Amino acid sequence: MTPTLVRHHPSRAGSTPRVDLGARARDWSEIQERMLVPLYETVHERLEVGPATRLLGLHCGSGLALLMAAARGAVVTGVDSSPERLALARERLLPDPAPGARRRGRAARIVQGSPGDTVDGRVPSYDLITAFDPIGCLAGDAEGLVDLLAGAVPLAERGAAVVLTGWGPPERCATSSVLRVAAKLADPLRGAGCWRPACRDDLEEVAERAGLRIDGSGRVSCPFGYAGVDNAVRGLLSTGLFDAGIVAADEEQVGKELAEALHPYLRADGTVWMPNVFRYLIARVR
Repeated sequence: MTPTLVRHHPSRAGSTPRVDLGARARDWSEIQERMLVPLYETVHERLEVGPATRLLGLHCGSGLALLMAAARGAVVTGVDSSPERLALARERLLPDPAPGARRRGRAARIVQGSPGDTVDGRVPSYDLITAFDPIGCLAGDAEGLVDLLAGAVPLAERGAAVVLTGWGPPERCATSSVLRVAAKLADPLRGAGCWRPACRDDLEEVAERAGLRIDGSGRVSCPFGYAGVDNAVRGLLSTGLFDAGIVAADEEQVGKELAEALHPYLRADGTVWMPNVFRYLIARVR
């Protein structure tokens, strides 16, 4: 969508939509984030994430991917810029123990800010960096990921895996037709944060610009399924991908346009189902 799809962006320089950020973060955590579980599972399995893994999650959001890695035994650190999503990540990964009980396992770290803020005076030694916030549908998202990697890659050891993710081809992603609503409503803003179609080499270009060595790739089916149209609208708005449209129009108008665009994916039982394919790229720190 991850970020998902998944990022908490201002829609353009100096403009932010007037929304309830706490409610939006909760919608992301409860509705939208789970749509990328097949992607998380595939990457964790392919890279054999386990007790020996020291993972840094970029744009970790409300922490579901970190939680899944921690369940496999990994030591996880997450960083994000959204305090509302990070509060939910802390609830998931750093629950308060019962009175008198001792915390089990190795504690996760959840940090608001930039990747460099995770070092905390220690020598960095991450052997896996994940960027599960997919790029390839917003103008400027590739540049933003390059900047983020500039602060993260120096924290990883040589040969560490860096996982980049992105939207698949528009013809393989039913949600692309819905995302075009964002482009229509944002016109004529047409700035950073506006929708654009995914390009085939988005991830490879980011890896090259970040000085990484490409080491493999794959595709994963991640259908978006919702209990109903209202549920789908809330989930999609939580991604931040429609913020430019909200600035140009308003949230109510965007919601109406989204509901109309979702009609072709409404099933007889009232649920909404949109097949999608996401790409992931595995690169290595030189």
